[in-house]
Amino acid sequence: MNSGPLSGIRVLDLTNVLAGPYCSYQLLLFGADVIKVEMPKNGDLARQLGADPQLNSERLGASFLAQNAGKKSIELDLKDSSGKDEFRQLVKHADVVIENFRPGVMQRLGFGWETLHQLNSKLIYCAISGFGQNGPMSNRPAYDQIIQGLAGIMSVTGTEELAPLRAGFPVCDTIGGLGAAMAISAALAGRVNSGQGCFLDVSMLETSVSAMGWAVSNYLITGQPPSPMGNDNATAAPSGAFPTASGLLNIAANKQEQFEILSNAIGMPELINDARFKNSEMRKINRETINQEVAKGLSRKPAAEWEEILSSLGVPAARVLSVPEMVQLEQLKYRRFFTELPFPNHPETTLKISGNGIWIDGHPLAATSPPPTLGQHNKEIFESLLAEPATGCQQKEVR
Repeated sequence: MNSGPLSGIRVLDLTNVLAGPYCSYQLLLFGADVIKVEMPKNGDLARQLGADPQLNSERLGASFLAQNAGKKSIELDLKDSSGKDEFRQLVKHADVVIENFRPGVMQRLGFGWETLHQLNSKLIYCAISGFGQNGPMSNRPAYDQIIQGLAGIMSVTGTEELAPLRAGFPVCDTIGGLGAAMAISAALAGRVNSGQGCFLDVSMLETSVSAMGWAVSNYLITGQPPSPMGNDNATAAPSGAFPTASGLLNIAANKQEQFEILSNAIGMPELINDARFKNSEMRKINRETINQEVAKGLSRKPAAEWEEILSSLGVPAARVLSVPEMVQLEQLKYRRFFTELPFPNHPETTLKISGNGIWIDGHPLAATSPPPTLGQHNKEIFESLLAEPATGCQQKEVR
């Protein structure tokens, strides 16, 4: 049994690839018991995705391993009559069902919201899709890149010469998964008072647009469309990535006092009284010039030294790291962000996976068991869980 605020909450995860599995992984880290319901033989498509072909062939692709630790896996064919019967029994014992099929698929399988609600009135059903369950685009197929383009994210990523560019990781899948996890947690809390479950309709397009924040609100409120600015920050200057004697350095000298401290620290105090840079608005107008001046000062030392110097003076600054460099950060080690677990089917190897950066009562949230092999928990679930009275799980509530 997992510990945490969602301990005792049972989740049926019918999802594939990223948005849904990322959602259920967040719930698992908070203590939920997640049962991954997978198609026989192949399972989650992510089992075949990743940089190692051998792992992909074993249905243990790196993309799957990244967000399925701690879950239990069962094989169930929802198109088969016996599979349907077993799923009905599972639903009676569950608190949450998550799926990321196209709208209408669950209804055609005989498991639409009305049917599931009749089976378990306390069930929370979360449907994650590209565009939501209704509307003119709702039945379109969608992957992360499709949503990035439609949401306007690609249009503001990169420089004027290079944009539109896709973000370097599946940001819309991740945001959609986080939005779904938040919605489910809120619904579980609300169920304490209502005693009833609910249907959650999560749109990746809408959660992504919401997460764009100022890029959208500035246009809605002022009519000013955002433009790609590369590594620069539209709201302030000097704020962006700057070359140094060795490596790039991110600096966010957004306040006047930070700009003045930065100017003195890099040995260029004359910038403070330069009329072109006297305040934030003037510095934005003369962004290219101030960036060039700051880069001159930074050329005297490597990025690692400037990071220490400027951070100690209260100016936000840090190196621009590669992923291999990032995973070596002492801060992440101290916070126990990465967890080491036995590698499925490879006991001689250790699997390192990410947490979610949240601590509760002085301890980081982390999975305690490795990702499951396909169907690993068939016997455990079908023999023990289905033998429980159907009212057992329905009485549990989030406190």
